[in-house]
Amino acid sequence: MFDQFVLIWQENSWLRQFLFITIAFLVAILVSTLSNRISGRLVQLDRFRGHGRRIRPERMRTLQGLIGSLVTVSAFIVATLFSISRFVDAETLIWVVGLFSAAFGLGARPLVTDFLAGISFIFEDTFDVGEKVEMLEVEGVIEKVTLRATLLRSPTGELFVVPNGDIRVIRNFSRGRFSSVTVKLKVPSSNLSHALALLEELGQEAMLELPNLLEPWQILSESGAIGESTELTLIGKARFGHGAEMRPRLLAFIQERLSAEGVQLAD
Repeated sequence: MFDQFVLIWQENSWLRQFLFITIAFLVAILVSTLSNRISGRLVQLDRFRGHGRRIRPERMRTLQGLIGSLVTVSAFIVATLFSISRFVDAETLIWVVGLFSAAFGLGARPLVTDFLAGISFIFEDTFDVGEKVEMLEVEGVIEKVTLRATLLRSPTGELFVVPNGDIRVIRNFSRGRFSSVTVKLKVPSSNLSHALALLEELGQEAMLELPNLLEPWQILSESGAIGESTELTLIGKARFGHGAEMRPRLLAFIQERLSAEGVQLAD
């Protein structure tokens, strides 16, 4: 029985080639299935940690998606080259690969650009999964990053698939140093000088009363007009992510202090 199998194996070269090719692609499929685990192991290497520093969970998920895609693509490329090598010699294989690469580069330039941009994201910590960003005039939260595209979930629930090669400008809301706080108030023109002096003093006091305020506010008059009342704009810097909650606190603080000093705000 075994001798007959060996004889068939030796006489049928096409059977050997088919079996080798099948095994190659089965291995590629297995590697693709395990790509997340493989990328997880690679992400934990010291070179991705940055001199031993602990990597952020968001950055780890981003790198796992990118490296997982790279592992999958590499596995199928190797399987394809191995399959072709069963029928042509090394010199012909190099010639075929070069010709195919040139044709593929010309015919699928956008796809090549997307993959190259995705590879660059591995080394550039531009954005991570879970961060709120704006790209191509689309605002949302990063759900997944692959070599081909970035998946962005908008505030209204839609899923945007953004090709990596089209990403040129990224606005990352999750990495701001501060949040801007703007408060507008109208002061009777008769009390303008007094109000300005009080507001300048209150800017220093507000930093003690409101710890999330990073520095004293600036006082501007956007319209530059004066009449029975003058509109003033206070622009402050709050700790990142605390801008919305700081605005009502500032309003209450300013109203209380100005009223205590006898300065009534105009309607």
